[in-house]
Amino acid sequence: MSEITVRRALPGELAELGELTVAAYQADGLLGHDAGESYAGELRDAAHRAEHAELLAAVDASGSLLGTVTVAAHGSHYAEISREGELEFRMLAVAERARGRGVGEALTRAVLDQARELGASRVVLCSLAAMKTAHRLYERLGFRRLPERDWTPVPGVTLLAYALEL
Repeated sequence: MSEITVRRALPGELAELGELTVAAYQADGLLGHDAGESYAGELRDAAHRAEHAELLAAVDASGSLLGTVTVAAHGSHYAEISREGELEFRMLAVAERARGRGVGEALTRAVLDQARELGASRVVLCSLAAMKTAHRLYERLGFRRLPERDWTPVPGVTLLAYALEL
């Protein structure tokens, strides 16, 4: 397994990271709902995410992009369920060719490290019920369900909330 580094996404990588995110969601069949096409546009727009949140990239030793995650501060454009003192992450995506190599875990741990550096008391996220592999990762890292913050952004799509106390 090659070494994985997580760092802030570079401007020249944004288009590729957007396509990587869409491809990861498509590979898992997560864009099949009625709002899927508009959400694909949001996933593709990594430049907008980098402007309004922090966009992290996972790369291997050669600099090849393996995955990405969007980190949103409470009250920012991309925050959905966070409250004061919490850091939220969204749109975690791992390239299909890089799955099973610890990329998702490296990205999640980078978010946790950042939250600790910022003095956050909790990290929160939302996930589709179908994202079973992601749920296993989050639970293994100590995240617990936060059902009181589950929500439905569009009819037929329910997002499950998770939290990790720091």
